[in-house]
Amino acid sequence: MSQPSNSSDLPYRPNVGLALFNRAGELLFAQRADLAGSVWQCPQGGVDRGEELHHAAWREMEEEIGTRKAVLLAEHPDWITYDLPPHLLGRALGGKFRGQRQKWLVFGFTGHDSDIRLDVQTPPEFNDWKWLPIQKILGGNYNLGFKKDMYEALLPELEQLFHENKTKFA
Repeated sequence: MSQPSNSSDLPYRPNVGLALFNRAGELLFAQRADLAGSVWQCPQGGVDRGEELHHAAWREMEEEIGTRKAVLLAEHPDWITYDLPPHLLGRALGGKFRGQRQKWLVFGFTGHDSDIRLDVQTPPEFNDWKWLPIQKILGGNYNLGFKKDMYEALLPELEQLFHENKTKFA
């Protein structure tokens, strides 16, 4: 199989991102189990061909954090894209994609912390998780990896969507 001459020859993988907030307005942030350097992120995952976005979001939530105890509050109006760094091109995402094109959904968590289980999937996507204020995530205390720029722009917007829609979560 021949490699594309550059990343622009590759498509973006369709993906859904999950911004799961607790009642205190803190975001669930999780540490990747498969990446060196203690990289943290929100749950996210691919949208299968023909799969409806909301279905993919609920499926990914259950696969990655072991729960569906949430209520959908809002959807970010835009598709967000990010490119893989050069060292991951041709390796990550099956080598078929230049990055991901994400639709972000905002959820309110209705369960208990014990409902969040990282051991549902083998191997697990994450090895730790926390409820964190957006300011703490963006304050430099957490390694956001190559998605840092995306998260710096996106997380305040997701937090605003949460606050605008949290009455649906009362």
